[in-house]
Amino acid sequence: MNRLTSSARLMIVSDLDHTMVDHHDPENLSILRFNALWEAKYRHDSLLVFSTGRSPTLYKQLRKEKPMLTPDITILSVGTEITYGNAMVPDEGWVDVLNHKWDKKIVTEETSKFPELTLQSETEQRPHKVSFKVEKEKAQEVMKNLSEILVKRGLDVKIIYSGGMDLDILPQGAGKGQALAYLHKKMVAEGKLPKNTLACGDSGNDAELFTIPDVHGVMVKNAQEELLQWYAENAKNNPMIIHADETCAAGIIQAIGHFKLGPNTSPRDLPLPDLFKVDDFDPAYEVVKFYLFLEKWFRGDIENPEQYLENLKAVCSSSGSYFSPFGVEQSLHEVIGKLEECYGEKKGKKFRIWVDQVFPSQLDSNTWLVKFKKLEQSGEEQICCFTTVILSSKDVKPSQGLTWVHVHQTWMDGSTSDNKNWFL
Repeated sequence: MNRLTSSARLMIVSDLDHTMVDHHDPENLSILRFNALWEAKYRHDSLLVFSTGRSPTLYKQLRKEKPMLTPDITILSVGTEITYGNAMVPDEGWVDVLNHKWDKKIVTEETSKFPELTLQSETEQRPHKVSFKVEKEKAQEVMKNLSEILVKRGLDVKIIYSGGMDLDILPQGAGKGQALAYLHKKMVAEGKLPKNTLACGDSGNDAELFTIPDVHGVMVKNAQEELLQWYAENAKNNPMIIHADETCAAGIIQAIGHFKLGPNTSPRDLPLPDLFKVDDFDPAYEVVKFYLFLEKWFRGDIENPEQYLENLKAVCSSSGSYFSPFGVEQSLHEVIGKLEECYGEKKGKKFRIWVDQVFPSQLDSNTWLVKFKKLEQSGEEQICCFTTVILSSKDVKPSQGLTWVHVHQTWMDGSTSDNKNWFL
């Protein structure tokens, strides 16, 4: 949160599985559409929060499998853990809140007496969360009986049933909604309450998100039965909450437009000619645009590729330099020249490029330094490099695009590639 010196323009708080991440979309198109929109138009002055039932272990596993952005804040284990930034620094104040009337040993002891409950994997058992699988038909009775027993043992807990099979026992003060309320309270104390907050979910453990005051909410089209039932009973006439017509991340984009929270056209949705039509110099959009073009080039998805290659050469400085992650320095024009022989080499393959954490800073009236992560997924392999570029607006019009003066890349997160045709 310290990244911003004032209130975020927008804070999106999104569940992951079946909300931000569509497990039925092998091309990952909906999340890639969201990624391009967020990095081009929101990252610089807004906050992205992932709120998931996953433990840290399973969350990190999902990041390796899907083209996910890096959030500013991560709420894990059904709202029982809050962490900040790339290093996922835990919020110790939240830990103190959750310790009230909570004893994991008593919870474990009493739940062991219910044969209907099957413990989830060890990675999903957390300091303030005990998780089980339970058959749908038995869930309500088990929850009622277990709640009464734990109250008699002096605990104050909440039991959340979601996904038609998952049962989580948490401290009463925990949960996705309470974690969001806690964050809002901290932000108010710092004078940084976001101008708008949009909560996004698909299952029962997301319902709490929609109860926080002054929060817009979207249930994605594929929302599960228990959340739709909650909506029908509690929020059907609430104009702050909608049931989207689009699934997963596409539903989030739809909600941004519905509530008029800001731009809601993803650069990925634009035809290539429109992608290059810009009215102002925008370094973040420039970076997103460039790598979308590069993806289309390798996938062979461009009409008149020769024309666009000439345009690409025109936006690269004749004296521009590229320092590759292999430690080799070349001229930018030399690198762009090699693209011609690579057109369509990924055609028909599972290949995507996206950028993450695009942060521009203006050096002078004509020059920007932009830092970001550039990621490629080819098949199941995901590789990443930290990228720094210098862009210039000197002697060009916005319609021509910013001039690329320098690009420097280094491998990160254990990434590397044997492919010497790695481009920019």
